[in-house]
Amino acid sequence: MAVPMDFSLSEHHELLRKTVREFARAEVLPHARKWDEEERFPKEIVPRLAELGLLGIRIPEEYGGSGMDIVSYAICVEEIARVDGSLALTVASHNGLGTGHILAFGNEAQKKKYLAKAARGEWLAAWALTEPGSGSDSAGLRTTARRDGDKWVLNGTKMFITQGSVGGFCVVLARTNDKVAKQKGITAFIVEHGTKGFSASKHLEKLGCRSSDTVELTLEDVVVGDEQRLGEVDHGFTDTMQILDRGRISIAAMALGLGFGALEMAVGYAKDRKQFGTAIADFQAVQWMLADMKTELDAAQLLTYRAAWLADQGRPFTKEASMAKLFASEAASRDCNKSLQVHGGYGYTREFHVERHLRDAKICEIGEGTSEVQRLVIAKQLLLG
Repeated sequence: MAVPMDFSLSEHHELLRKTVREFARAEVLPHARKWDEEERFPKEIVPRLAELGLLGIRIPEEYGGSGMDIVSYAICVEEIARVDGSLALTVASHNGLGTGHILAFGNEAQKKKYLAKAARGEWLAAWALTEPGSGSDSAGLRTTARRDGDKWVLNGTKMFITQGSVGGFCVVLARTNDKVAKQKGITAFIVEHGTKGFSASKHLEKLGCRSSDTVELTLEDVVVGDEQRLGEVDHGFTDTMQILDRGRISIAAMALGLGFGALEMAVGYAKDRKQFGTAIADFQAVQWMLADMKTELDAAQLLTYRAAWLADQGRPFTKEASMAKLFASEAASRDCNKSLQVHGGYGYTREFHVERHLRDAKICEIGEGTSEVQRLVIAKQLLLG
């Protein structure tokens, strides 16, 4: 299913890109290295994100959001990732997973209660699917939700949860029926920060995206009312697959931003750095690395925007989202590595941002489904015809 050849970004999209890029360079880039070194979530930037509409990108205006399309969502994540993968991950997960699940499957009361606060930055959103024993096999989760009258009691452990300790609420996937196929017995619940028994039991130290809040969550006899149930009972896993499709577009966009940021650094450094009496940009070996980086990043961008456009049109995009995520994430890792090579020994130091981009890029090959899972999804869609 091809995108029409006249597809192009609108004037609105280009203005949005300019606005977010200026914000990122002025208010994020000067602090990104320090946030990374301190492994500290930058709470101070949250009000500015909300002010620019970046915490309610997909939330309709009636709930206080910006009401943007998915192409805009990809642009916002891409531009922030050009300077900081950690903050891009925050924006991507908040908009695509936590609030995205409520937007897609929540009832009117849930949307009014949670989406407005999320858009204003009063509550950041978390989303808890992965567990210590279930990663790629996400339907193998063991967290349980037992019905007790008009309430539910949740028990279990969640792993690698973004915004897990700073989020105002978390969408938690739990098993509600163990007598059916594992994909058919899962339900989603909204659990608010501060609920008794719900806690961040461990902050995780990571290779990259170190200023993104990532934790292990523990649920010990967490009681929530049935009004906190999100979607139909035992239908949570099916809903989750739709959420992940859109999430893969955002991770592709994050990878793009990291790659383009690394390319921009490599070009600037190659022009300034002199060896053997001339700028290293004059050496063919360097030129070829830059050419390869630009070519595959442009290709990744087209794949990403195609998937976003298809989603905006209400057309099937599962295969296209996986293709974009697979290609963009692997291209970003390759190109951040090439950029570091252009920088030579200086790139290996923390004096330059490129080493941070290389570390941040790796998560794009893992989160929202590993590269191996994406290949399985693509192949399955292809064979189904």
